[in-house]
Amino acid sequence: MIRTLAVTHTGEVLTDIPLQDIRREDYAWIWADFATPTAEETLLLDHYFHFHPLAIEDCMHVLQRPKLDHYEEVQFFVLHALNEVTLDAEEIDLFLSANYLVSYHHQEKTEMNEAWEQVKREIHSRKGWSGGPMAAAYTVMDKLVDKYFPCLYSLEDELADLESNGSSESVEDLMSQVFNVRGRLLKMRRTIVPMRDLMYRILNSQHVQSNGEERIYFGDIYDHLLKLSDMIEADREMTADLRDSYISLNSNRMNSIMKTLTVITTVFMPLTLIAGIYGMNFVVMPELEWKYGYFGVLLFMLVVGVSMFRWFRRSGWFK
Repeated sequence: MIRTLAVTHTGEVLTDIPLQDIRREDYAWIWADFATPTAEETLLLDHYFHFHPLAIEDCMHVLQRPKLDHYEEVQFFVLHALNEVTLDAEEIDLFLSANYLVSYHHQEKTEMNEAWEQVKREIHSRKGWSGGPMAAAYTVMDKLVDKYFPCLYSLEDELADLESNGSSESVEDLMSQVFNVRGRLLKMRRTIVPMRDLMYRILNSQHVQSNGEERIYFGDIYDHLLKLSDMIEADREMTADLRDSYISLNSNRMNSIMKTLTVITTVFMPLTLIAGIYGMNFVVMPELEWKYGYFGVLLFMLVVGVSMFRWFRRSGWFK
């Protein structure tokens, strides 16, 4: 599907004009959004806009790393949106020129719909800077980055629950949850850090034609990405701390179990020795013919066991 937004030289906004019927010289600027396009619609990137074949190829072969390429008077952006469920990156491509913006994406994205509606509402008054293709591109990038925050906040809530309710679950379950959260943080990091680097390049690029006022808005997106990057690093450190805590807790539990088993084994070792001696089949063993020999050996074994237990306790083995 291709939807179009065209702004006339008098400021009138027209939408859903067939792309083939638009003469770009008749409008101040246009925005063409290729949403889940068919193969025939994709051909218009070449036949109508005459974009560079390498840029079109990047649109066709997902998933590219976020980047900025310069093709004569056209700037080509590869952006990443986040799937709110899987946290996988989904590519959105932008072609930016002085009088048009072309967006291309294989998935239907709410961020794009929100940006589209916002541009239609604020096309003449963007709170301090004029509308145009650059304003529309900023709106798309801003919406994409804004959607990163709820995903990261959700992971932080999970970490907070793990930290506060960790004692009620087994160490194996806790470790599994920690590594699950850590893996999803890694997914987000693979999206956010390249987007941060891309935004830095946009701010410092001489090819992207923007005035000082517009750079302030792009700088705000860059600040958001810096904040997200810092949050991810802090959360990854927290997962590492939780992992180390659970490993230490598990080690302490194992040490306690081994200490208990060691005490029991040590107590029974002399008792086993005594039972082994009197279990031998020698003929000349005076105690075997003693009337009270059985009870005497049991009493002796009891005294040995209790004495060893009291000695271990005085030595601090049970602390």
